Amino acid sequence: MAKLQNVRGTYDLYGDAKRKMKKVVATGSSVVEKYGFEEIETPIFEFTEVFSRNLGDTSDIVTKEMYCFQDRGGESLTLRPEGTAGVVRSFISEGMQQNLPVKLYYAGPMFRYERPQKGRQRQFTQFGVELLGVETPQADIEVISMAYEFVETLGLAGNVVVEINSLGDAESRDAYREKLVAYLREHYDELSEDSKNRLEKNPLRVLDSKEECDKAVVAGAPLYKDSLNETSAAFFASVLKGLDNLGIKYRVNNRLVRGLDYYSHTVFELVTDKLGAQGTVLAGGRYDGLVEQMGGGKVAGIGWACGVERLSMLLDEDVSLPRPIAVIPVGEDVNEEAVKIAYQLRRAGFRVEQGYSGNLKKRMIKANKANAVKAVIIGSEELAQKVVTVKDLDSGEQKTVALDKIVEELN
Repeated sequence: MAKLQNVRGTYDLYGDAKRKMKKVVATGSSVVEKYGFEEIETPIFEFTEVFSRNLGDTSDIVTKEMYCFQDRGGESLTLRPEGTAGVVRSFISEGMQQNLPVKLYYAGPMFRYERPQKGRQRQFTQFGVELLGVETPQADIEVISMAYEFVETLGLAGNVVVEINSLGDAESRDAYREKLVAYLREHYDELSEDSKNRLEKNPLRVLDSKEECDKAVVAGAPLYKDSLNETSAAFFASVLKGLDNLGIKYRVNNRLVRGLDYYSHTVFELVTDKLGAQGTVLAGGRYDGLVEQMGGGKVAGIGWACGVERLSMLLDEDVSLPRPIAVIPVGEDVNEEAVKIAYQLRRAGFRVEQGYSGNLKKRMIKANKANAVKAVIIGSEELAQKVVTVKDLDSGEQKTVALDKIVEELN
């Protein structure tokens, strides 16, 4: 029989790696809830159209990476490759547009068939936020500052940089597209086959290409800022002024774009050089055209998402659990009382380790191996006097404590 193992691009999470990921999600939840965001959980699979309509027919995610399947009813379903599409679908189908603005956040597994690499697997965890119904730069400032506070709270502010750019409004985008297409046609023979196809269907996606030949061409491409009309330039200036006012450092990256037409105005990323070539740990932008494209009304939107695994890999220190209390019975006749004391201590909030067998010496060895901070030792004679022995496993000091004072002593 073949050896069972996990599927390529998936992983088993436990120990410190899992604790770090839990810390990232818990920190994110704590930060965004201060800004009034509420958690939403959408299904892990949706109708394929939810994602193809959202991500565009020419995106790598749709053409190469989505896990699609037919259910028994013949419906085409897809494991979610990202979080925004499901949230916006829910926003529309649940009638949330009646109570704008809507602030939502999510955390959960996503699935993409891509080449596994450091911090990027075929099943991965995303944490993200969506703010729907606010057209003003105030929303952009809020979600970017929230993202920065998130990584700062994780202790990573020194390892990441905020990069930001503006795509402007539809008029600005059309003006830039015209300039870009003209430039790329002049260098058509130098482009990769994928970028030649994108030039016809979605030319802005050429700017995202990872092919070296495309990067060389893109290096000389027109800059988006030169196509911004007065309204778009003023919007972007307001966003940057707001970040300056909050003391959030950033750098304008004129090559930072999004290939999909529903994106507008602000796009941003938090990037690092600590993970090799794949440096983006959080990415976001304004998507004022997405709700309408997915069948809803004209509702402004902005959000961001991060790879939880990638952020957790930046955490330097191990995320340890609180040191436990060891409850150690001495003799079979006190086992029941030991179980009762352990139960009471857990109810009081302590992490408790209780050896299931062995004499006092063996149980003490196990307690030290578990890095217990104290041991509660229960003997039959002490129990008759309604006391136990509490031993400090760091100093070796021990004292007799009344049964009804154990919690107070351990606190």
